Amino acid sequence: MRFKGISRFTHAQPDKLGVLLVNLGTPEAPTKKALRSYLGEFLSDTRVVEIPKLLWLLILHGIVLRIRPKRSAEIYKSIWTDRGSPLMFHTQDQCLALGEKLKSDFGEQLNVSYAMRYGTPSIADVTQEMLEDGVRRLLVLPLYPQYSGSTTGSTFDALSKDFKKRRWVPHLRFISSYHDFQPYIEALAGKIEAYWLEYGRAEKLIFSFHGVPLHFLKQGDPYHCQCHATARLLAQKLGLQEHEYLTTFQSRFGKAEWLKPYTEQTLKALPEEGTKYVQVVCPGFSADCLETLEEIAVENRDYFLGSGGKRYDYIPALNADDAHIDALAELLKQNLAGWPVQQGPGSREQNYQKHTFNK
Repeated sequence: MRFKGISRFTHAQPDKLGVLLVNLGTPEAPTKKALRSYLGEFLSDTRVVEIPKLLWLLILHGIVLRIRPKRSAEIYKSIWTDRGSPLMFHTQDQCLALGEKLKSDFGEQLNVSYAMRYGTPSIADVTQEMLEDGVRRLLVLPLYPQYSGSTTGSTFDALSKDFKKRRWVPHLRFISSYHDFQPYIEALAGKIEAYWLEYGRAEKLIFSFHGVPLHFLKQGDPYHCQCHATARLLAQKLGLQEHEYLTTFQSRFGKAEWLKPYTEQTLKALPEEGTKYVQVVCPGFSADCLETLEEIAVENRDYFLGSGGKRYDYIPALNADDAHIDALAELLKQNLAGWPVQQGPGSREQNYQKHTFNK
């Protein structure tokens, strides 16, 4: 086996710190072909679908990828913009803003890049670019505040799979979650309070998190507990009473039981229980995407209004808001602590020569 090296390697290259932001991914275009490629990669991940692999591949390629790409492409078209996929450009904006924010502390010796778990730019390609640039200490931040094996765990899988093929493995730090990180909670609370100031408050605020199968929780995945911890801390920060908010789970896939209560069923039931005005926020999404802009802002709005509700508001994700960038920058700085760039231009070459010729 030949290991992957650094094509432009030189002993004179200065060491750098690296920050790799990772988000879920997005198709390259809202087309059937692009969705087939994207969904094929996403749904082939055994962290995402825990069905015996051979059986699932038969179902995936025999049924799912023949039907779902066309339908998903139409939905993606409804949220596509002149800049392309919202998840992609929001992640790009976050990366650029964090690079600028951290420049005062680390200067040009810090490389801030982003990758997608599925699709492009891939973790392997971006990691290669960072190592070529001199990154020798790498901090990875999956942009999922709450840990789940199907998201954060899968990101680690992709990273470790790539590292197994590398000749030089960098020092590595990996942020598994930041669900209770105070600046993140404050950024979310500030976003909601700003929305209230402009549009008023609803009768009930719903914290909707992406769902996962129930058996994840039963087998020790901390996602359910971390979602509720985020919701509880956020409610405390906002001064909400128990009857003023709900925590629900969205985006079910397949027939297995997932975390409850389901967002869709909750919104259908609330009008009959007397709640006519709700606001929904998705604290588990670092950037607006299909699940927030279409599923929550459109599809679930229709469920609520169609069941007798009178007003429904979706409060956007933090995206590249200043408060969000400040919170992520603080999180990164805390996790970069103790990692100074020790070698300047030429120093590794000098050390190499000293070690080689002064024996």
